[in-house]
Amino acid sequence: MKGHYNGCIMNVYCTMPGYKRLANIPRLSKQARQRLKWFDYYNSHDHNARLTCRHFDISPQTFYRWKERYKPLHLESLEDRSQRPKHVRQPTYSAELLNAVLRLREEYPRWGKDKLVILLRREGLDCSASTVGRILHRLKERGVLQEPVSNHISARKRQWQRPYAVRKPEEYVAKEPGDIVEVDTLDVRPLPGIILKHFTARDIISRWDVLEAHTRATSRTASGFIDTLLERMPFPIKAIQVDGGSEFQDAFETECQRRGIKLFVLPPRSPKLNGHVERAQRTHTEELYEVTDSSFDLPELNRALLKWEVVYDTVRPNQALGYLTPLEYLEQHWQNKRKEKVSPIT
Repeated sequence: MKGHYNGCIMNVYCTMPGYKRLANIPRLSKQARQRLKWFDYYNSHDHNARLTCRHFDISPQTFYRWKERYKPLHLESLEDRSQRPKHVRQPTYSAELLNAVLRLREEYPRWGKDKLVILLRREGLDCSASTVGRILHRLKERGVLQEPVSNHISARKRQWQRPYAVRKPEEYVAKEPGDIVEVDTLDVRPLPGIILKHFTARDIISRWDVLEAHTRATSRTASGFIDTLLERMPFPIKAIQVDGGSEFQDAFETECQRRGIKLFVLPPRSPKLNGHVERAQRTHTEELYEVTDSSFDLPELNRALLKWEVVYDTVRPNQALGYLTPLEYLEQHWQNKRKEKVSPIT
């Protein structure tokens, strides 16, 4: 398709202003593209540097530093420069030491620099552990030293694939009661030789707790605890968050999937991510177990737990809720929700 402009026939696809510049723009990094936006804004606003700095929330020093580097015909000038010094310290160790480190590391592939330096000193090669570390790094960098491939036959517990549980997505945020209920277990040792397993579930929004004790913490008892949760929590449960304990696998995971409850599992060694229920365990230990006169017979203990659960959820003021009880918080929350539904749209 062709058009006529000022007596000249030209291809209309080539009449876009600045198309040649766009065609010649190299593939820039995200940071370089952002800096290019600075100078496009700067040029289109009467070269007002202060306005540009306020618009992009950058310091004048940063802007002027990049302005000195910026070359419009060479947009690569907006890329980050290497911070590597021009004059790099050269190795001072001898070839004899390098060969000795390589030999010993190949003989003992799992030994680190601190052990290797002892062996080197036994051979009359005096050096520091940091020097051995630099030699090992250089050998790996050059591909001379190859680390052995692990064959995974150690007795360490392996992380098995979970069929249903997942890590909690970053975008998933609890906003309503029941969005995330944290569940955890606690060892209760009232008498020598007696170990009971205490289950606690806490809703992180309303701080509503549900408690139950068992003689063992297995996936069967944990899956049965889900029935207790659904019965005693006054709102639907959308997601449960647990640690990687074996009691929260197998039957527990299957039960969550069957009921359509999301199951989030924590990364290893991160109890702080279950901080609400961890704090609840401390409260129930201090305010129930340490002052109770129960015989710790399981039926009697569960009756005491149920009585304390009612006190905790309906009588005890909770500092995190502005000294409301969980029940008062829920009533206030539901009342506000009803007002939002009936209020006219303005």
